[in-house]
Amino acid sequence: MAKGKTTAFFCQNCGYESAKWMGQCPACREWNTFVEEPVVKTTGTKTSAAAGSTRRMQLQEPSRLVSIKPQENLRISTGMEELDRVLGGGIVTGSLVLVGGDPGIGKSTLLLQVCKTLANRGKKVLYISGEESAQQIKIRADRVGEAGDDLLILCETNLGDIREILERSKPEIVVIDSIQTMYSESVNSAPGSVSQVREATGILMQLAKVLGITIFIVGHVTKEGVVAGPRVLEHMVDTVLYFEGDRHASYRVLRGVKNRFGSTNEIGVFEMQEKGLVEVPNPSEYMLSGRPENASGSVVACSMEGTRPILVEIQALVCQSNLPMPRRTANGADYNRVNLLMAVLEKRLGLRLGVCDAYVNIAGGIRMNEPAMDLGIVMAILSSYRDKPIDEKTIVFGEVGLSGEVRAVSQAAQRVQEAKKLGFHTVIMPAVSIRGMGKIDGIEIIGVRTLKDVLRSL
Repeated sequence: MAKGKTTAFFCQNCGYESAKWMGQCPACREWNTFVEEPVVKTTGTKTSAAAGSTRRMQLQEPSRLVSIKPQENLRISTGMEELDRVLGGGIVTGSLVLVGGDPGIGKSTLLLQVCKTLANRGKKVLYISGEESAQQIKIRADRVGEAGDDLLILCETNLGDIREILERSKPEIVVIDSIQTMYSESVNSAPGSVSQVREATGILMQLAKVLGITIFIVGHVTKEGVVAGPRVLEHMVDTVLYFEGDRHASYRVLRGVKNRFGSTNEIGVFEMQEKGLVEVPNPSEYMLSGRPENASGSVVACSMEGTRPILVEIQALVCQSNLPMPRRTANGADYNRVNLLMAVLEKRLGLRLGVCDAYVNIAGGIRMNEPAMDLGIVMAILSSYRDKPIDEKTIVFGEVGLSGEVRAVSQAAQRVQEAKKLGFHTVIMPAVSIRGMGKIDGIEIIGVRTLKDVLRSL
């Protein structure tokens, strides 16, 4: 029972709570993010979500780990191999999954397609929308295909009513679109605030665990690329998926950044078409389409995303600068990493890059941060600086150190096999990685130890 009401200040970026307003958040170091919100003090230490669930549950005794038997058929396939790969093999029963992304990127379309597929397989699915009417959802659903009778639609934002409906109907899969529109009457603040988002996520988490329902929640992403609301939201859920890409382009990348039931290194690639999202089973071939021929500053590099090798084109343009401070731009690669590699080239090979503008781009709009991309960036810069094209049937990968050495990378054999499958006949890679790799017929492997060896290969 509530004793009284008071207010506190919450950071809208990370959820840090303070008794007074502060200009800079001491947790995330952001400025002017504190907003005053009412807080309801309770006599106990439990939140309203936890207390409500406790009333519905009987007191349980601890169980021995050896006596617990895992549930059979714990995972449910979504019907999309790309999504199943990112989730670690399928949907885990009773899990809470957060799907974040920019507005208009295709989050609702993806989840509606998943709901349609699961409903056609006999699963009871409930799609709860706080942003669209039932007629608007119907228009979008007709575009992605026919849905089965087990797909239910509900337009509601009151979590108390949603709780009663879930406990009464007990669906197997639930989609909440979006978490920023949900509100609880026990919290006296506007929907989308830190208190409301935290309370809503706590209630949904308890429902997912107690009732064994898999719940997908949609979270909007701010211009800085983080889920709107407190970052504590990411710590409360079981899985966090980010939908990336330019909404004006046709490709989409689904990336897992947290997964309690699988790997966080996997990605899924989709293409937005007229009838919804279509899986891209071979992202390498898709990313390399439209490559220029005999153009300097272009090279194909190989990156590993989980267990999947992906070949991408790295482009570089190096030219004489007319500015007092040369301009450097990196698109799809880490800007600081590009500057570091250019400093290594200038120091170890004597190139005068300090008076040159440099532009590095990973074609296709995909972002890669793996260290194995270093050698590709270096060779693209060298090719543009010397205006000498690299053979278009050559791929490169390897990590570059500050001393100019080319260091080993993991899963070298899988990268070479992917290159061979796509028709490449030459691989430039670290010499130390060749030792543990067996002979692969039909492709030439060139091992390099330092940047001087890379320069000679050009």
